[in-house]
Amino acid sequence: MKLCILDANTLGQDIDLSIFDVFGEVSIYGMTKPTEVAERIQNQDIIIANKVVLNEENLSQAPTVKLISLTSTGVNNVDLDYTKKAGIAVTNVAGYSTDSVVQHTFAMAFYLLHHLSYYDHYVKSSTYVDNDSFTHLEKPFVELKGKTWGIIGMGAIGQSVATIAQVFGCRIVYFSTSGKNTDQPYENLPLSALLQQSDIISIHAPLTSQTQNLITYKELQQMKKSAILLNVGRGSIIHEPDLAQALDEELIAGAGLDVLASEPIQQDNPLLQIKNKERLLITPHIAWSSIEARMRLIHEVSSNIEAFLAGKERNRV
Repeated sequence: MKLCILDANTLGQDIDLSIFDVFGEVSIYGMTKPTEVAERIQNQDIIIANKVVLNEENLSQAPTVKLISLTSTGVNNVDLDYTKKAGIAVTNVAGYSTDSVVQHTFAMAFYLLHHLSYYDHYVKSSTYVDNDSFTHLEKPFVELKGKTWGIIGMGAIGQSVATIAQVFGCRIVYFSTSGKNTDQPYENLPLSALLQQSDIISIHAPLTSQTQNLITYKELQQMKKSAILLNVGRGSIIHEPDLAQALDEELIAGAGLDVLASEPIQQDNPLLQIKNKERLLITPHIAWSSIEARMRLIHEVSSNIEAFLAGKERNRV
């Protein structure tokens, strides 16, 4: 068998990809440009990829491809109509990063709630050296206990966030973006009510026609001025120019983003120009990527390939 990994860099340099050697000859590419796809998948039996677009234009030039094994949950980069017509199997991996995303959600929350950027700079700039007290209380922080945590998107990640937030003593409210997931043991609120009542709001929803630009200036105006907004769902759920404006106008206390409408971030993104940068934390789409999560991902991809070669159905799309 011949296998190719088209965007190995998205898996990290610290992950051992030799697990795939058992299946045959493996060609590993760090990244693959659209113009390079057709050539690299020719004469391959199995394609392993994440963000590389695989469509009729390039797949039709690779008649030997039998399986596309995605290193992701989403399948939007694959032309499923063509793969079905061409008899190419497609598999994905779900649930491997739940714990990682949940942990990152709380890391962002505490970073903002405790003003860690400010205090870290205060000490490292040597300002603390000349302080007349052992402590410094310029930026008071609050406890989670007794606060309301609003969750937008109550899938597996949202449910795990709710469980942990409850341990901290939070009241949990949620809004189901699909309108179907309404059987949770928490208070199900309309979006406007959730925005008005919550002290922390975290987004864990997929990008759909219902969630595109779900949070605009209108919604941000409804939030408490002391509230923080966290997005570990999809970037386009929040209208970024409106968020930048809201942060500059101090409509909300802060925001933490791990996802953006365009990734990598564009130089002209207004979020890069906000006045009070301490109010905003942006990480480069890493919530999913703990070492453990990436190891689980690779093992799941390997298991998907093994099952396919054995003629078994496993994580087929």
